[in-house]
Order: sequence, then C-alpha cells, then structure tokens
Amino acid sequence: MNFIKYKILIFSVSLCLSSGLFQLNAQQYDKLFYLDGYKTQVYFSAGNIERAIVLAERMDNVLNFYNKLIQYEPEFVLLILNPADWSKFTEFPVYGMPHYDNRKLIVASENNIFWDSFIPPVDKLPKELAENISNTYVDSTGNLSMEAFFDLLAIHEIGHAYHFQAGLNVQRKWMGELFCNILLHTYIAENELDQLPALTVFPQMVIASGTEGFTYTTLEDIEQRYEEIGQQHPRNYGWFQCRWHSAAADIYDEGGVDTFIKLWNAFKMQQENLNDPELADFLSQHVHQSVADVMLKWDE
Repeated sequence: MNFIKYKILIFSVSLCLSSGLFQLNAQQYDKLFYLDGYKTQVYFSAGNIERAIVLAERMDNVLNFYNKLIQYEPEFVLLILNPADWSKFTEFPVYGMPHYDNRKLIVASENNIFWDSFIPPVDKLPKELAENISNTYVDSTGNLSMEAFFDLLAIHEIGHAYHFQAGLNVQRKWMGELFCNILLHTYIAENELDQLPALTVFPQMVIASGTEGFTYTTLEDIEQRYEEIGQQHPRNYGWFQCRWHSAAADIYDEGGVDTFIKLWNAFKMQQENLNDPELADFLSQHVHQSVADVMLKWDE
C-alpha cells in the first residue's frame, strides 16, 4: 500500500475511535483542520490532508537535520490554505506566494495564477532547458505545473524562522533571502537528492527568460523597495529569488554543507552592521568567497 494512503487510513481509523485527529485546536485556527502526530504544528484547509502529511514530514526532517548541524530549532505553525482561507489568516495579497510572518509559515494548498505566471513559452527556450522543464514540472493531467518547486519553498520560509528567532544580523534584506535559499538547497542536496531538479530547473527557466518588463534588477533596488517589489511586483520579486536560488546552488557546490554552518556562526557572531566593502570582506573571510561573490558579481 502507498505510504501516504496507509497513513491516511491509520488517521481515519483514529478519527473514528476518538475525535482527536482533526481536532479544531487553537482558537485562532478554529476554521482549519489540525494534523496531529508531528513536531511541526500543521493546520490546513479542508480536503488537503495528503498534502499536509507530506509537508509535515518534510518540515520535521528539516528541523531534525539542522538541529544536528547548528543545535538550534525554531518554533512556527504551518498553515496550508486554499484561496477562500488565505485572506482570513494572512494580509499578504498574492495567493500562492509562500511567506513567513510572526511565527506563521503560510503556503498555498493548490495551483494558482501566480505559479502559472512563471511558465514561459517552452518553445522559446533552449532545447535542453525546455526538455528539463517538461520532464520536471508535469502534473497528473500532463500539463505544466510549478507546484513541485513552490512546495519546496516552505523550507526557504523556515529559514526566516531560523534567522529571526535566533537573532542573527543577516546585514541585508537580500542576504536574508540568500541565507534561506542556502538553507533550502543544502537540505535538499543532503537529504532529498531526487528533488534537486524540481528545485533548480525553475530558477534556470526564469533567469533564461530574461528581465524584460522588470523595473527592478539590482540588489540596491531590493534593499530599498523590498516590500513594494514583493507585494506589487511578484514576478519581478520571483526573478530576484531565482537569482538567489541559482547562487545558493553554486555556493553549495563549491563549499558544501560546511558553508551554511559557517554562515550561521558568522552572522551569530557579527552583530554590528557592516558597509558593503566590509560585508564582502567579512563573507569572504568567515564564510566562503562564493557567498561574497553574490554581491561582488551581481551585475556582471
């Protein structure tokens, strides 16, 4: 029997024996269902138990992996929301954009316009990349869907829980995002290697599509207009994220898992703000040259 179906069966039996499985737990989430049995607290919109199980198991694995590496574990609640529930639990205007807010990790429960907006005309891309996209992001109906990529972004959002709750000074807004992508890529490369194509092909696709129509492309732009770009120009913001995803892959390939450990320890140590030359030197000396190169070579 399929493992997920087996777990659903066990949960269903438990539900029949007691009212404990899908208890409407915390009052603030009394319109959602609660998934019991995991370290991660998970609440979800109706009809999404299978998705909740998959994400809960992955979140627990991430926490266990990084607890061994850095001896730290943040606290958060995972909300898996359909379009009707989205506005009830978050003020973020773009349905489908995973985000972390005040110890809440919020992800979409289903495919949406935002995800689809990143699907380019495959026939306009280089042949190899077009084939990778078609092989990696196909749903059960045979259509292209970016769900496999956006599901992994829940791990990115956990990265924000780590650096916010641990009180790290990540120095720049863009560095906070890169930190999360290094955390994401390191976990996938070390623990779910079969998911690496889902994580890496999407950024390649977005970067290859170019910046036509984007108003903002520099690190200075994201530093000065972070909220505006994220909320009013989601595709433009997605391009920045894809650049950071690509950089995180290069960083892992060059420095391995030790790079994240050094990054964690470096930001934990350095509480005073650094100017750009100081930050580049700090990253080069205490973490890895590949991390410093993100800011040094961004416009090349």
